[in-house]
Amino acid sequence: MHSNSKLMIKEKKKNIVNKLKHKYRLSIYNDDTFEEVWFLRLSRLNVFSIVGTSVLLFTIAIIVLIAFTPLREFIPGYPDGNMRRNIVENVYKLDSLEHELEVRDRYFQSINTIIRGGTPTSYENAQDTTVTYEDITFAKSEHDSILRQQIEKEELFNLAILTNSGSKMDFSSIHFYPPVKGLVTNSFNPNENHFGTDIVAAANKVVVATLDGTVTMATWTLETGYVIQIQHENNLISVYKHNSEILKKVGNHVTAGEAIAIIGNSGELTSGPHLHFELWHNGTAIDPEDYVAF
Repeated sequence: MHSNSKLMIKEKKKNIVNKLKHKYRLSIYNDDTFEEVWFLRLSRLNVFSIVGTSVLLFTIAIIVLIAFTPLREFIPGYPDGNMRRNIVENVYKLDSLEHELEVRDRYFQSINTIIRGGTPTSYENAQDTTVTYEDITFAKSEHDSILRQQIEKEELFNLAILTNSGSKMDFSSIHFYPPVKGLVTNSFNPNENHFGTDIVAAANKVVVATLDGTVTMATWTLETGYVIQIQHENNLISVYKHNSEILKKVGNHVTAGEAIAIIGNSGELTSGPHLHFELWHNGTAIDPEDYVAF
């Protein structure tokens, strides 16, 4: 009996395998002539393999679409671009708030110490107690003396230090491209710490480089939003602030008129979409309206 049951189990397994491998023919006939137009021979195993492979490929395609395309933003609960930008801004604001709370706690601690008759700790001018400042000696090294003589020799006939920084520089041979065409709403006024020109233009307007140069800064700050800075010849530097997007990276070489950013309204020091454009020469801010026709 025992051997018979084993044989029956083996036969059942063979029957199952044979059924999976058994070929079936799917035919399509012409309804008028009964001529066979197309046929397909498949087994159950082939059908399972094709269906399984199709489901796997479809699943992989869906995963790739969700992972590498903007379709993932349509998934409930996934943050979009604006939400991610707000998250970053909130992180910076939270860091600033923590710093302000720390300063406030130190202030109250100092007041409490003064009320009790003690001497508050100066956090601004705290000194390292491990260093004996009386033992520090200041002496000119040989390299320092050589560098000093070299600089004095180079600046001996340099009249740039005698010129008035408030006067208009002579850049008549240089053609400045307007970074963006628009309406000037706030002009250069260093007395109010406004070292550039504000230009209002249409939304999503392209911001271009005013001269050939190299990008030395492309970053985001809490106050000025997305900022890009370009170093030009003749010790000129141009700065473009409050952009919605930066198109270049640090180290990129750009030509005059080449797109570098998109006008925007990023940063706390802004009241609407515009470009804050600055020009600096030898470390001094100059009025962009003297050289650029906006």
